[in-house]
Amino acid sequence: MARRCSITGKGVLTGNNVSHANNKTRRRFLPNLQETSVLSDALGQMVRLKVSTRGLKTIEHNGGLDAFLLGTNDSRLTAEARRLKKRVAKAAANKVAAV
Repeated sequence: MARRCSITGKGVLTGNNVSHANNKTRRRFLPNLQETSVLSDALGQMVRLKVSTRGLKTIEHNGGLDAFLLGTNDSRLTAEARRLKKRVAKAAANKVAAV
């Protein structure tokens, strides 16, 4: 998956460069993506994600990766994030059952 945030789904936008003479040429607006490792408490390991900086801020605002995934509706998540959410939910359920 190229140039798309795994959390927010933010991708490439297109537009025009407009010169002083009002000439228009096509250009691309690329999202600020970072390849980061985010800690998942339920899985007990770091998960590598390609996330936009806004996505990182959203994760931190919601209390971490696990809290963000479990508190977000599946329709708002990307396919990769839904798979990760399923893994986190299963691990959290196993952790509760073990206690």
